[in-house]
Amino acid sequence: MNNYIITVTRQFGSLGRPIAKKLAEALGVAYYDRDIVDMTAKKLGVPLSVIGELEEAVQGRFFRMKYPLGMGTTDTQDTIFRTQRKIIRELAEEGPCVIVGRCADSILQEYPNCIHVFIYAPYEKRYETCLKEFHLQPDEAKKMILEVDKARERYHKAYAGYLPGDYRYKNIMIDSSVLGTEGTVKLLKSFVEEHFCTP
Repeated sequence: MNNYIITVTRQFGSLGRPIAKKLAEALGVAYYDRDIVDMTAKKLGVPLSVIGELEEAVQGRFFRMKYPLGMGTTDTQDTIFRTQRKIIRELAEEGPCVIVGRCADSILQEYPNCIHVFIYAPYEKRYETCLKEFHLQPDEAKKMILEVDKARERYHKAYAGYLPGDYRYKNIMIDSSVLGTEGTVKLLKSFVEEHFCTP
């Protein structure tokens, strides 16, 4: 197969991240997610993840999901996004890869060898995942689903100009609860191979 990129956007609790990681492993390609934030921080010469150890500890383990660019000023966030965009484009040129979130679908929209995936699941399934996989309390799970989804939508709308689940910008949208993690990975792998191997 030629050089190709798969971007993955997802709803909170849809297991989009583990699906993306397993897909990269199944295809034998690079996987980029939160390490893009670390690369951005290093390039800008700011503390790792921009948020800072103390603030991250205070806000809890899901803070990055809600605020992928930290809580700085708009100018600061814009600077971070521009740097992040450059890094994503550089990674796309290096070789086949799977990139999770961070508006990669918009950043690479004009690239010919891209497949843009949106992973979602019914609210009840995502709530169940929050309880069983993330070990959240019921009230916390409901709050996180609402807040993380809203934060991701605001972020994507601000920098991509459209919502993360907008079908007009996706090649495939899949309900991960139908086939589960492994089944979804298998389906996506088949889709990618068929797409890039067919003349």
